[in-house]
Amino acid sequence: MNKILSIVVALTAVLFASIGLRWLVAPEGVATEFGMTLMQGMGLSSQIGDLGAFFLSLSIFILLALTSGRRVWYYPAIILLALTAIMRVMAWLFHGASLAIDMIAVEVIVCVILYVGSLRLAKDD
Repeated sequence: MNKILSIVVALTAVLFASIGLRWLVAPEGVATEFGMTLMQGMGLSSQIGDLGAFFLSLSIFILLALTSGRRVWYYPAIILLALTAIMRVMAWLFHGASLAIDMIAVEVIVCVILYVGSLRLAKDD
């Protein structure tokens, strides 16, 4: 069971790395998948820089958790994903954004997977 969980956790890292790299090399496609249009000028710089860094950081944190066996490395990824889900709900509640149930569901599911990974896969207590 832990082997399967390790594979699932690793696949989330690969997914986030691929999204982060796509923000760098092909931002038009990934922006569309996230329901965005590409900005221009400083906005484009922020869009590519912030979102690319977000997804690459998630991937790095997860890979550090898996390779080091340290539970503490799962928490930054869980926090980032949980806050993203919370901020999406807040954007809907207070700013008229669409409620992105599909994106929120993925974020919550990955948080649960990572939390279970932190309990089952980490070597430290």
